[in-house]
Amino acid sequence: MRTKGLALLILALAMIISACGGGNSAGGGEDSSGSSQSLVFGTGGTSGSYYPIGGALKPIFEQSDSIGNITVESTGASVANIQNIQDGLNQMAVVMSDVAYDAIEGKGQFEGKKVEVEALAGMYPNVVQIVATKESGIESVEDLKGKKVGVGKVGSGVEQSAQKVLEAVELTYDDLSKVTHTGYADSVQEMKNGNLDAAFFTSGVPNSNITDLMQQNEITFVEIKGDTAEALKEKYPFYKDYEIPAGDEAKYNLENEVMTVGIQNMIVVSPDLDEALVKDLTKRYYDYLGSDEVAVGVLKQLDRDEIAKGLIAPIHPGAKAFYEEQGVLE
Repeated sequence: MRTKGLALLILALAMIISACGGGNSAGGGEDSSGSSQSLVFGTGGTSGSYYPIGGALKPIFEQSDSIGNITVESTGASVANIQNIQDGLNQMAVVMSDVAYDAIEGKGQFEGKKVEVEALAGMYPNVVQIVATKESGIESVEDLKGKKVGVGKVGSGVEQSAQKVLEAVELTYDDLSKVTHTGYADSVQEMKNGNLDAAFFTSGVPNSNITDLMQQNEITFVEIKGDTAEALKEKYPFYKDYEIPAGDEAKYNLENEVMTVGIQNMIVVSPDLDEALVKDLTKRYYDYLGSDEVAVGVLKQLDRDEIAKGLIAPIHPGAKAFYEEQGVLE
């Protein structure tokens, strides 16, 4: 009897071990026991647009049976997010198309170090907004020479854009009297304190930090147009003309329109993510955009049937399969 009891005990333990065993399936999704996966969603600084977007999409993506938890991670934004995907720290992220272009092509900060990332979907354009204090006298990009300028956090898409705009008028950091790697909120505070003449804000329109600055300070929106815009678009195909309209209360309520350039944002994912999982996440994002639940202003501007078009990065096979079913690919 003891032998029979021992055998039954060993059999029971073997069944428990078998039920608990098995790792995640290759590329994510459910593992062999049917459990759900946790993903890290790289966003940006807490004062920018990326972080609240991550927070808004977190419960949408977590409705998937394949997802146990989405961790929304505040990061240094685009460059850091792509590097984190390469290092396996993030599985999905929001990035700007210019940074994704550099990563895929092995240019800029990714010189000689190409990174494989794939698109889940496009989003709103990040508009290059250069704001200067009225007293600085800055009216053009060329006027930034010899001035104190905030260029965004090190490794951010804002800094990448700032460097490209300065390059278009043959300026570098060495031509500026002071360069600070400040985020949006800190740039505004430094402008209020008189420690900065101007700052770059590459984000959706409006940027709440600029709105805050305008409440108590006279500012100038520095336009990017004419030869400067043409030089940018010729060298970097991801730049598109963008007009901040006049008289739009939702977009600063300006007296005169401002011409500048914009860069599309994207949700990118690791190529290693399971095709079925990415297809499900893409469907949930698409459905969300067509619902009344969208709470983040910049996402309300999206035409969901345009989110698969004009993407700099190759589309993940899972996302592509969904878009083909919807008939919204170019």
